[in-house]
Amino acid sequence: FAMFGATVLVPLLTGLSVSTTLLCAGLGTLLFHFLCKGKVPAFLGSSFAYLGGFTIVTNGGANPENLPYACAAVALSGLVYVLFSALISAFGIRKMMKFFPPVVTGPIIIAIGLILAPSAITNCATNWLLAFAALGTVVVCNIWGKGMVKILPILLGVLVSYVVALVTGAVDFAPIAQADWFGIPIHTSALAKFDISSTLTIMPIALATMMEHIGDIAAISATTGKNYIREPGLNKTLLGDGLATSMAGLLGGPANTTYGENTGVLALTKIYDPRVMRIAALFAILMSFSPKFDAVINTVPTAIIGGVSFILYGMISAIGVRNVVENQVDFTNSRNLIIAAVILVSALGFNSLGGLTFQVAGVSITLSGLAIAAIVGILLNAILPGNDYQFDKVDTETAENPMNMQV
Repeated sequence: FAMFGATVLVPLLTGLSVSTTLLCAGLGTLLFHFLCKGKVPAFLGSSFAYLGGFTIVTNGGANPENLPYACAAVALSGLVYVLFSALISAFGIRKMMKFFPPVVTGPIIIAIGLILAPSAITNCATNWLLAFAALGTVVVCNIWGKGMVKILPILLGVLVSYVVALVTGAVDFAPIAQADWFGIPIHTSALAKFDISSTLTIMPIALATMMEHIGDIAAISATTGKNYIREPGLNKTLLGDGLATSMAGLLGGPANTTYGENTGVLALTKIYDPRVMRIAALFAILMSFSPKFDAVINTVPTAIIGGVSFILYGMISAIGVRNVVENQVDFTNSRNLIIAAVILVSALGFNSLGGLTFQVAGVSITLSGLAIAAIVGILLNAILPGNDYQFDKVDTETAENPMNMQV
């Protein structure tokens, strides 16, 4: 239940298949557990960080035929995890994290949420009553909810507003009656197709989601009292997450990510057995083989999706802010101020222009605002003097989490 609301929200926002998404979440989780020797109680659901990339590649959903190209880019972004895992094994995590301090990753995460904000308003505008019902429920559950209610705000927001939609006659049940009870969740038309521009648009997002992964593993470590950054090792967990994301992209699903919501369930239940996560993965796989279940999910009105994403996209940016605050990034330092400023203006400015297009060997290549921001941010951080970030001071010794919400 903790993973379900956010996991199925991603395909509803992007146009991907709900069934394929659930299959990829289940298979990805099992693959992650296999590579991590079954030691880490983590569940891999859909990542929201890649929504901006999907929006750019599909032109805001106007060109759904481009979804396979976005999925191929997701598959290749998973290989960035694999490469980073290999570099950690070769050089150690301290040296590698010097290239990705919070002053770089924080503003990138902030930009992801801000780029997505207009689509949330567009969806809400289709029915503001349903949007406010969803938004209000999410807020109430987050602020005043106790126990599982506080952990399931997205799912409850969808359910409560869906009841309002039923009462007001805003739900069309025809697709449910037409859907079969059993079907294969993988569609050949949705399988990955490779394109250079889509790849360069989406791959750099992995630089931010890798940092999110590290935060989630640290959070799970703090919750269970076991340091998974050391055993089975961050290189193993990154490898598992990356290969799961590559598999999902190749099958036509969204990127995977370790879920902060499930860390909340660990803290609430005090049950840390990884087998529970594997059982949840099997349930996700089972549900993926029912087109009728897929049809039920797709009856959720657009306005409800807008209401939930209204708060969700804002929370993505807020997580970026929290990232820089909790890591005590000093913005009185001109170096940090310049890096953050250039990242934000590059991401938002170039995004408003549709990215930067240029020709290489007769091939037209487009870099998105996020891609440009990530590249420029990493380069500035490497070139400008004064990089004093120490990853192990925050994470490897104490295993405390600076970014424990899934993006």
